Amino acid sequence: MIASGTIVKGIAGFYYVDTGSAVYECKARGIFKNTNLKPYVGDEVTIDLSSDTPVVREILKRRNVFERPPVANVEQFVFVSALKSPDPNFAVLDRFLTAAERMNVDVVICFNKTDLAGGQIRKEAEEIYAPVYPVVFSSAENGAGVEDLRPFLRDRKSALAGPSGVGKSTLLNSLIRGAGAETGSVSEKTNRGRHTTRHVELFRLEGGGMLFDTPGFMSFDLPVMDEAELPYLFREFEQYEGSCRFGGCLHRGEPGCAVREAAQKGEIPAARYESYLAQLKELGSREKKEQWYRSDRRNR
Repeated sequence: MIASGTIVKGIAGFYYVDTGSAVYECKARGIFKNTNLKPYVGDEVTIDLSSDTPVVREILKRRNVFERPPVANVEQFVFVSALKSPDPNFAVLDRFLTAAERMNVDVVICFNKTDLAGGQIRKEAEEIYAPVYPVVFSSAENGAGVEDLRPFLRDRKSALAGPSGVGKSTLLNSLIRGAGAETGSVSEKTNRGRHTTRHVELFRLEGGGMLFDTPGFMSFDLPVMDEAELPYLFREFEQYEGSCRFGGCLHRGEPGCAVREAAQKGEIPAARYESYLAQLKELGSREKKEQWYRSDRRNR
């Protein structure tokens, strides 16, 4: 008997496949080892139920795949940032948004721990991100705002992301009864959280949708790409496309730049424009290093 389902957990060589009516503990076919293709949590698969130990037969076409953490078919990230303890790091969030845009994965931003902070920092976060991304404010500790997140999760495979200590596991426990994710505290010395999630698991949500709990997705390096791609990964810039004096404008210091002018007028948040310039500089430095390396190898 052949059935279809989703891998929701993988531990010690066993894969747990949710078919919608039951969860089966399965082994993978030997062919996966021979082809270096490994089943990941989130994979849509077919399984053979004819033997005592069900077997994963086939991995269906993936939307995307990540190595760290090992998951597949992420349709949406929920980036969780605390408003306090630890303090929000908008530069880290912006790098994550750039990476997610390039991977064509949607993002919902959840600013957590509203019970610890609000006021000015909440207003600042909302002004910067709410015009271009869905933004939810929550307190996983007391449940405030958690229900506002549910409509964004419905009928999608979403992955929690963000630094340690921002409340991802507490949020998961609020969203899914019986998830039992371990929670940790924030170090007073470093103001950073301690990791609590030890393996990847995919939970089914009431009302539809699935939610990954992972020990990764804390931060992202900028993708390997040409600096000319970066302007297209900032949503705030879209409405100014084609309005700059010169084609291929990098919105850095070129005369007649509509994006730079919009940032000066406050139409684009200054913090986002500054993040863009910092990322552009990093990509430019990376390209110069790579050019030097290639030139050095040719001259040897």
